[in-house]
Amino acid sequence: MKPDSVLLLPRPQEMQLAGGTVSLPDGKLIALAAPRPAALYFMAERARAALERYGGKSWEIVGGQAVPSGLIGLRIALDESIGRAEGYRLVVSADGVTITGFDEAGAFYGVTTFIQLLQRHGADLPALVINDWPDFPNRGVMLDISRDKVPTMPTLYRLVDQLAGWKVNQFQLYTEHTFAYRHHPDVWAKASPMTAQEILALDAYCRERFINLVPNQNSFGHMHRWFEHSHYLPLAETEGGFTTPWGQWHELPYSLTPANPDTLNFLNGLYDELLPNFTSRYFNVGCDETFDLGLGRSKTLCDEKGRGRVYLDFVLEIYRLVKKRGFTMQFWGDIIGHYPELVPELPRDAVALEWGYEAVHDFDGKCAAFAAAGIPFYVCPGTSSWTAIAGRTDNALGNIRSAVENGLKHGASGVLNTDWGDHGHWQTYPVSLPGFAYGAALSWAYRPNADLDLPAALDAFVFEDKAGVMGRLAYDLGNIYQQPGVLIPNGSVLFWAYFYPLDMLSADLGQWLDWHRLQLQSAADLPDKLRDTLAHVDRVMSPLAVARMACSDAALITDEFRLAADMLRHGAKRLLFILGEPLAGKNELNDELLAIETRYRDVWLARSRPGGLDDSLARLEKARAGYR
Repeated sequence: MKPDSVLLLPRPQEMQLAGGTVSLPDGKLIALAAPRPAALYFMAERARAALERYGGKSWEIVGGQAVPSGLIGLRIALDESIGRAEGYRLVVSADGVTITGFDEAGAFYGVTTFIQLLQRHGADLPALVINDWPDFPNRGVMLDISRDKVPTMPTLYRLVDQLAGWKVNQFQLYTEHTFAYRHHPDVWAKASPMTAQEILALDAYCRERFINLVPNQNSFGHMHRWFEHSHYLPLAETEGGFTTPWGQWHELPYSLTPANPDTLNFLNGLYDELLPNFTSRYFNVGCDETFDLGLGRSKTLCDEKGRGRVYLDFVLEIYRLVKKRGFTMQFWGDIIGHYPELVPELPRDAVALEWGYEAVHDFDGKCAAFAAAGIPFYVCPGTSSWTAIAGRTDNALGNIRSAVENGLKHGASGVLNTDWGDHGHWQTYPVSLPGFAYGAALSWAYRPNADLDLPAALDAFVFEDKAGVMGRLAYDLGNIYQQPGVLIPNGSVLFWAYFYPLDMLSADLGQWLDWHRLQLQSAADLPDKLRDTLAHVDRVMSPLAVARMACSDAALITDEFRLAADMLRHGAKRLLFILGEPLAGKNELNDELLAIETRYRDVWLARSRPGGLDDSLARLEKARAGYR
């Protein structure tokens, strides 16, 4: 057996196979050899449950070091001599299994690797030695809960368990208006928000799994949900809508204004409510995409000082609010990156989050600028799931690889893999899992995982598919975005098809794409490519009938992928109708989309709260209105 034949997620830094297998007997002990055995109990219980589920063995947990070695099947110990924080050594030999962690987190990660071995091999494990440690001390995932999908608590717990099993140690819930601030109930009234009690419960759940639940509240841009309510308008940069840098009209004010002293008082009140519910000492304050800064109340300031200076001065005020509470501020680095001369003025104890979601994003140059200024920073790629229905697999993997490679090159202190929900959060839960899994693997150990067999890993550790088809299905469905030959930054043409008016003439479609700075690779061939796309979706989905998933949500995952496939098909049919080569008439298209809406509602409510559903569905309903 070769090391590559032992599938793990993530692959460890070092693995040596000793040859042969070790058959685990029944009735052994799990011994906790640590000064505080109780601190290891949670991970030991996970190991015990996995032994029973995957190996059919019943082992008892005991504390202390004075246990006869012949009775021990698994020893979990701590020893700093193995050398690296969160690192561990796992040995499977004829003498049993030993997991030695540098610290408690390292022991936990050793147990997660042991559980994966049990999942793959049952009670007959390969004899081996693993030495493992992380490339990055901070390995995070950020989930958007503001556009428009707020997960239920069971969904969040499930995701946290999956991430912990892949050695992720930070988790953030991106928030604009979906925390239940007691002083601002009208803002979240229809959003089914996270409550303080739920955050406290999730924080405790994360801590047991060595995950740092980081508070996240955008504090500058992306505040338009607040400005839907008139009493917040004095805090807005503009009094009404504004024209974005790419020429579109935005109906509502977008950013808080630095020109009103009450803005900081407002943020101070939010932080007083939000932050006590977290044990983390990090706080992500956002501050990205302040498109309207200088277009309204701060225009005079920006004319006098420059937009970059006004932006930085306000971020420094936020920094002071954060620091006085004992938190380390994280903030998105896109705006300050436009003003490289100001980057050296950033505090050395704030963390810049360098984000970009295309495979070609310049992580090399952007990271170099923060590194040269001595500013701590994370690299922040994404799952490429949003505005694409089924994801963009190849782009996601390239984006994550580039981020992690350049993060290592320039000394990033962490990776934050992001999953957004722009324009209604149409992607379903499992669509994001390939990006989460690959990001977790590379942020733990880049070199061994850059060429990870992701479909096989998904089959083993996500879908638990004994037929071995679901991983490839998820991977390939995520590449449908390439089939029409229209490549759109940050999305798929099959998603945006729902937003094109039905009366758009064929010639106008190309102009519309050009207006959005998109590239139509072969306009004359587009109808044929769309018909090929429909056939390709069918080919990708055909193995679903033979899948044998053992995961507890197998039936729901089946429904979620079928919904995604049908939405891709409908997007292609809608484009063909617009191009004057319809496969169906308006009545048939209307009935098809109406059926999709019904299933969409059911699938949404299976994992997420009702708040935001109507807003998300309204986008589908608007598309269907064109058929009537």
